[in-house]
Amino acid sequence: MNFVNASLTIASDPKQARWVAPLLLTAESALCALIIWKIPCELVPNNHTANKVISPSPPTDTEIDWKAYMQQIALYVKGEKNYYNIAGDTGPLVYPGLHVYIYRILYAITDEGSNLLAAQIIFAVLYLCTLAVVMTCYRLAKAPPYVFPLLVLSKRLHSIYVLRLFNDCWAVMFLWLAIYAYQKRLWTAGSALLSCGIAVKMSVILTLPAVGVVLLQAVGSERAITQALLIGQTQGLFAFEFVKVHWRAYIYSAFQLNRQFLYKWTVNWRFVPEDIFLSKPFSYALLSAHAGLLLTFLTTRWVKPSQRSLKDTLNLFFSEQQNYQVTEAISKRMTPEFILTTVLTANSIGMLCARSLHYQFFSWTAWATPFLLWRSGMHPVAIYGVWAAQEWAWNVYPSTHASSAVVVASLAATVAGVWWGTRKDVEQVAGKVEQKKLQ
Repeated sequence: MNFVNASLTIASDPKQARWVAPLLLTAESALCALIIWKIPCELVPNNHTANKVISPSPPTDTEIDWKAYMQQIALYVKGEKNYYNIAGDTGPLVYPGLHVYIYRILYAITDEGSNLLAAQIIFAVLYLCTLAVVMTCYRLAKAPPYVFPLLVLSKRLHSIYVLRLFNDCWAVMFLWLAIYAYQKRLWTAGSALLSCGIAVKMSVILTLPAVGVVLLQAVGSERAITQALLIGQTQGLFAFEFVKVHWRAYIYSAFQLNRQFLYKWTVNWRFVPEDIFLSKPFSYALLSAHAGLLLTFLTTRWVKPSQRSLKDTLNLFFSEQQNYQVTEAISKRMTPEFILTTVLTANSIGMLCARSLHYQFFSWTAWATPFLLWRSGMHPVAIYGVWAAQEWAWNVYPSTHASSAVVVASLAATVAGVWWGTRKDVEQVAGKVEQKKLQ
């Protein structure tokens, strides 16, 4: 009984994560090496592509995007800068400039894409580095050790990183680095890293509403606007050589303004009839739901550190004569826990209301779900249950009515749970701040 009690105490004590995290990271290093050894990506000749651009040997459950990335980079290396003219087997280039630069480096390191073993090793290192950052963010937010195993148990996540080599992996790394920087109150570094994530894949913009609210309350309106300008300028830096050739091609392609969604690839809305899935009313309904959920969290949760309504918060920070004692007190309530919860919730809302999710998008939610479920106040058994249901659903290929319904239900449970579980957070934080003043 003493052993059981001691184990439960360790599992619930955030301080014990300092040794749980390194153990899990070490185990993951061995597992990644085992995956690369047991499931190597073999190459087969491809007569339809130039030089050494390759395709992986079967079996695969999705068309690996690595091949298309390398085909597109081969055209870039030859001097093509017009996004309309850069394409591979899976279609045109649809990612911003930093994606091109990252995969240009990988193109050189992997012998024009032919050395997939080197690519797998690089992505395994990327996986481990991102995992280390995620665990650090969890520790800063005082998450209990019992949720940490959920960060390393996903079959789909290992596939996305070590076998599929998706560019989402790089965008997710920049997002988590940005969150870490914000938690450490390194606001400029955080904004620069966030912009790097956007410059790899536009999905990072799902977090912008939350980031904007965090920055406004943490540093005030002037510095928040400066951070926004920094993000914009960084985007311009990565886009410059493409924009000067054909700006419209870059904007429309890199940010997918004219994207067409295919029913056959959807992971989240398979249970919806195809005609409804493709309809504009369905698209507008999801957009409205997204806006409504963001507004709900904004007015009832995200401005709570200000202890004011949204209107009064905006008036406070944008007035010509600010009360700096008040704004400083608000800034102190921007804890690592609040920042992580807010940013991850915005991302989950975006995924819940997304028109279509593909399998690689699991990398955006896999490492957020354990923390958000804990923040919901669910019992650990329920947390593991929701996580298991989500993991099962994302591993069903192709998606079915049941699996897609579970994908949506798990996201909905996470978002609703966070809203309910954080209802008293700000009062608790304010109380801790007052206690520190009295000490």
